[in-house]
Amino acid sequence: MGGQQRIYKQRIASTQTLAKVFRAMEMIAASRIGAARRAATELGPYEKALTQAVAAVAIHTDLEHPLTRERHDTRRVAVLVVASDRGMAGAYSATILREAERLIERLEEEGKIPVLYTYGRRAQAYFRFRGVQIEDSWEGESDSPSQEVSNQIARELLERFTDPHHLTGVCEVHLVYTQFKSMMSQVPEVRRMIPLSVVDAPEGDSEREQERGTYEENTAIFPEYEFIPSPEAVLDTLLPLYVSSRIRNVLLQAAASELASRQRAMHTATDNAEELITKYTRLANSARQAEITQEITEIVGGADALVQG
Repeated sequence: MGGQQRIYKQRIASTQTLAKVFRAMEMIAASRIGAARRAATELGPYEKALTQAVAAVAIHTDLEHPLTRERHDTRRVAVLVVASDRGMAGAYSATILREAERLIERLEEEGKIPVLYTYGRRAQAYFRFRGVQIEDSWEGESDSPSQEVSNQIARELLERFTDPHHLTGVCEVHLVYTQFKSMMSQVPEVRRMIPLSVVDAPEGDSEREQERGTYEENTAIFPEYEFIPSPEAVLDTLLPLYVSSRIRNVLLQAAASELASRQRAMHTATDNAEELITKYTRLANSARQAEITQEITEIVGGADALVQG
């Protein structure tokens, strides 16, 4: 019986250690999610200004730009999957990977050739384990993306779409990521980013939907602009910035979603660990009481034997 009590005490000690780790990870995620949400919010005015500038050019000119034109010379389609570098975030990465698998299957059914890009070690490990070729990958910053990496990703995707060769260029660019709604709600998003639709808002983004309605309602009274040196030059400058800001926003949304998922998962894990500690404590107390009862029974039995003897 004493051995049973030692087993429960060992389990209590190990579970207490795990609970401390879970609680620390929860506190770290909670402390960092504020910065991630703030970074995504602060990007809003810049992205809005870019959207308005691009919309102004699109509305007042009939100019077609390579980034807004459909390509039919290749069947290759770039897919960027944004997951996490680390686990302990609940179903965050698993949900994104399932959405990515569905997108890849749909593209293949349409006769297209997915060209895979990954952001985060989880996505890279998942597809490499399954023998899927990865064109390029980025890792190490999933919960705190830098501007440099955002620019690298945007530059790579733009180069692939503007590459005229049918064996190296792509006709579309799709993003699979998680959009941060609130601390309790993070929604997986599958979105075609390129070719650009510079006036229409992306599906699922209420703020851009509102902006789109504003553009459509006020097109007739939109102020006149003079583009210097030319509309072509303005779009050549604005559209890459527009794509880069979209990529940056996607990474920041994913970072906030990952931290929120990790905080929630670690909070649940801490609660479960506390319940296990309570359970093991009760079992250890029961084992101790049983051990005491057995010892008392043995003493009484021995005393009775002496009296009878």
